[in-house]
Amino acid sequence: MRLFLAAVVCRLLRFIGRLVGKGSSLPGKYALKICPDVLGRVKLPPCVIAVTGSNGKTSTVEMIAAILRADGKTVVYNEEGSNQIEGVTTLILCNSTLGGKMTADVLLLESDERYARRSFRWFHPTHFVITNLYRDQLTRNGSPEWVYNAILPALHPDTTLVLNADDPLVSCFARGRGRVKWFGLDECAVSTKEHHGVYHDGARCPACCGRMEYSCYHYEHIGHYRCADCGHHRHDADFSVTALDLESGTLTIDKETEISLAFKSIYNVYNILAAWSVCSLAGADKAVMARVINNYVLKNGRMVCFTIGSHHGTLLTSKHENSVAYNTNLGYIAQRAEPCEVLIIVDAISRKYFTGETSWLWDIDFNQLNRAHVKKVILCGKYVNDLAMRFDCTEIPGEKIVCCDTVPQAVQLLEGDGDAALYVVTCFSDRDKLLNLAKREG
Repeated sequence: MRLFLAAVVCRLLRFIGRLVGKGSSLPGKYALKICPDVLGRVKLPPCVIAVTGSNGKTSTVEMIAAILRADGKTVVYNEEGSNQIEGVTTLILCNSTLGGKMTADVLLLESDERYARRSFRWFHPTHFVITNLYRDQLTRNGSPEWVYNAILPALHPDTTLVLNADDPLVSCFARGRGRVKWFGLDECAVSTKEHHGVYHDGARCPACCGRMEYSCYHYEHIGHYRCADCGHHRHDADFSVTALDLESGTLTIDKETEISLAFKSIYNVYNILAAWSVCSLAGADKAVMARVINNYVLKNGRMVCFTIGSHHGTLLTSKHENSVAYNTNLGYIAQRAEPCEVLIIVDAISRKYFTGETSWLWDIDFNQLNRAHVKKVILCGKYVNDLAMRFDCTEIPGEKIVCCDTVPQAVQLLEGDGDAALYVVTCFSDRDKLLNLAKREG
């Protein structure tokens, strides 16, 4: 009876929420008050896929859903991004019968890494993808090792782990487990022998704190590694990118499937490979996977094209308090040959909690913008002075840097200033402040 009542209340609140434009967490919150173990009472599909990690969750989940749907499967997933237990409860109950049976072939869940153990207390995924672990939102998540320990209780012995072999901390999840599949990149054109970045989180072994040795780096601490003290090392990948050319925008998976990239970013490569790996394990047809992923353009707003005045712009969403996300997008801009201007917005650090902490700006390698083709860097937002101080310590010539107090001021400046390509780097919290003043494309 409690299951039935929880399902009815959840559906009713979800219907009302959609009418008033509210989020999808509240219905699940009340359903859990009525029946705290409701997630243990619902009959789930035979395939339950979870995805977590510091970066790439939303993009990877979107691609998994697109592939499996094209392969003929009915997929339910949290498209709105509500990835904590309340949002997961809303998703499951609103896609189940009142008797508690889900009507889908696959349940696909993006899971907040901090609260995964709560979401999977009453059930466990058949497949669990872990994309990476970086310094992310330090005021909320602490260190990557703290996040590792937060995820660990969510992993059930019967779950097949799908792990990033190139991340030394993620690979630790495999210890003592038999059901593990690996994805990773072979050494390729983007690989370097030296580490690049402001800090090196892979310098010490996460298993024994010994000195880590790398044969190559793909970016930051992601690469091929081995600890000389305890032997913790990169495992051979079950699913590999065996060739990669970001300049031409092509990659090859397992020496046989060539994929064209709509977004020529190393992030995109790993997200594609993670989606490819778990969909292969779920039985999807290779030809279908290749067709869907080829030139795939994300629908989740992580990359948006727009125009401001005569500028054709590309917005690259970069999580505040996450230097790796910023560095990857700055690297994308740096490798472009066309003359361009760059707008960086830090106006509200988070959508979920208040903080004025900006020390994370000093972990970002803004020197990547010290390129001849980057003609101007515009800084704006509430924390423009923090940005300006950070840029004063880069090698970027001061005459290239312009400061604006607000986003509208920056837009006004751009509307009367040339027609160079424009790249905007900012977070979800500030993204729409720009896009609401621009004309979206596509």
